[in-house]
Amino acid sequence: MKLAGRQTWLFQDDIFVQSTGTAVGPMESNGPLSSYYDKTFNDLYCGEENWELAERRLMNEAIELSLSKVNATKEDVDLLLAGDLLNQNVTSNYVARTQQIPFLCMFGACSTSMETLAVGSALLDGGFANQVIAATSSHNATAERQFRNPTEYGGQKPDTATFTVTGAGSIMISKKKSPIKITSATIGKVIDYGVTNPNDMGSAMAPAAADTIKQHLLDLNRTPEDYDLIVTGDLSSVGSPILRELLLEDEIDISAVHNDCGLMVYSPDQEVFAGGSGCGCSAVVTYSYLLDQIKVGKYKRIFVVATGALLNPIMIQQKETIPTIAHGVVFEANQEGENSWNT
Repeated sequence: MKLAGRQTWLFQDDIFVQSTGTAVGPMESNGPLSSYYDKTFNDLYCGEENWELAERRLMNEAIELSLSKVNATKEDVDLLLAGDLLNQNVTSNYVARTQQIPFLCMFGACSTSMETLAVGSALLDGGFANQVIAATSSHNATAERQFRNPTEYGGQKPDTATFTVTGAGSIMISKKKSPIKITSATIGKVIDYGVTNPNDMGSAMAPAAADTIKQHLLDLNRTPEDYDLIVTGDLSSVGSPILRELLLEDEIDISAVHNDCGLMVYSPDQEVFAGGSGCGCSAVVTYSYLLDQIKVGKYKRIFVVATGALLNPIMIQQKETIPTIAHGVVFEANQEGENSWNT
């Protein structure tokens, strides 16, 4: 691996996607991407006794699916990198207890999907592992209980609020050739524009997304036209236009190639306020629909920029502003790879 510019990692040995697994809850399974998910549940409990156990099941299912698609076992995996939204990453920690794969726990809020994937790719490129799984999850009820109010309260929310995705995504990567390769990753800086409203994550995170995208293009001497798609994690309907406006101030126009996972995961008629969010948002969209579109030839190169708000409830009660971050990973089509797995 070598550093390009200030923040972008170029992988010297191409890193390839071996398989993915996705598991989602009821709202997501009724959304426009329902046919792309591997496993769907028709209630928030996912067959478990409580919501925290439900989130664990989602992540375990996603990991097991990514293993089964390539007939791999846990013993074939050198490292699991995972994170979630709950205090002390309890979902990931308890899943790692079950999986018994060497484990690095990571947290970047909703940017964790691309953070774990970027670090996993770097470890593969450096020869520290031969096969890695990166996984993330979120659950609407567990996140609402922790960060705002339990769903039973039925509290009113503004239109700027986002709806935490109930879902988990897992991706297995190695140096073995496949139809999709990971060529670079841009690591973001913590950006804080002074937003204090936890019900307006789109406005808070848009500046971090803009900063990472701008730096990525600068580091690689590229333009938005070099990508079929630049997709953000969960800016949704509030943050997406802010992102485009911020980049236009630097004469960077992504409007022709930009979309947002928070807008893709749900239909306009679903009651999700400004759109989707959560660690599972970018994971389930990327590891199902987006990678499928590369495999079928619709996209040749995409840049996935997952965004995260690095807050906790205590900081909000103390009237702190919200620091945010965005990490991005580039996926490209590989014509030489064997089409041996299904998204």
